[in-house]
Amino acid sequence: MPIRHGKVALSNGFDSVAEELKRMRTPKRERPRWGFIVLILTITAICLGLGTWQMARLHEKEVLIARIADRAQLPATPLPKAAEWVGFDPEVWDFRHTGVTGSFRHDQTILVFTALSQPRGRQQGPGYWVMAPLVMEDGGIVWVNRGFIPVGLKQNFADGGPDGDGMVTIAGILRRPEQSGMFTPGIERADRIDYVRDPERFARISDKTLTPVLPAYLDQDAGAEGALPQGGETVFDLPNRHFEYALTWYGLALASLGMLGVWVFARRKG
Repeated sequence: MPIRHGKVALSNGFDSVAEELKRMRTPKRERPRWGFIVLILTITAICLGLGTWQMARLHEKEVLIARIADRAQLPATPLPKAAEWVGFDPEVWDFRHTGVTGSFRHDQTILVFTALSQPRGRQQGPGYWVMAPLVMEDGGIVWVNRGFIPVGLKQNFADGGPDGDGMVTIAGILRRPEQSGMFTPGIERADRIDYVRDPERFARISDKTLTPVLPAYLDQDAGAEGALPQGGETVFDLPNRHFEYALTWYGLALASLGMLGVWVFARRKG
């Protein structure tokens, strides 16, 4: 009997081992990892949203480019009198040809740092826009961007340069003020240097009697070849790569869905 019981116990032991081996060889069915699925779907939704936003920006940019092109073809329009500047809308006048007559206050010149990369004239690279207030015949003040100078000529034009005083007529393109951001440096009052072309900022360090000020500035047309400041540098061709950006975001959305599909297929096959 002991031997018999031993054989039974041994048989049961082999059966247990066989069942354990069979269990170990059977593929485990893992629970779905919902966190990973939700993450991929969230990334896909974000990419789709950014692609759609870029398509909206594309439409806005195309409308703006068309408006600029239309305004550039219009004949010069005289500015309203200074007494009529209340409610003046720079957006309506942006990129319009106009002309002004008055006298410069060269002693109030402000240099705006820039880097000219696609010049129409000879000069380019780091330098400054020479901004000077023009006192119009009716007393209004129009800030005029007389043009670009290389950084090495800063001292030559800090007080306006060699141009004398007297009545002048300036033709050019009216531009809305540039917007400053949270990373825009402040005005360097001692050297009268700024970093955006904005008449409102200029007023902070200018003669307080220079009022009223037009809430826009005039980009002066180009002068004689090689003359400084180098005018005529208004940029009409705005960059427009929003369609490329939209395709990139949509492509990333498609790729994330493809990755999720491959992952699900591999788990089901396993």
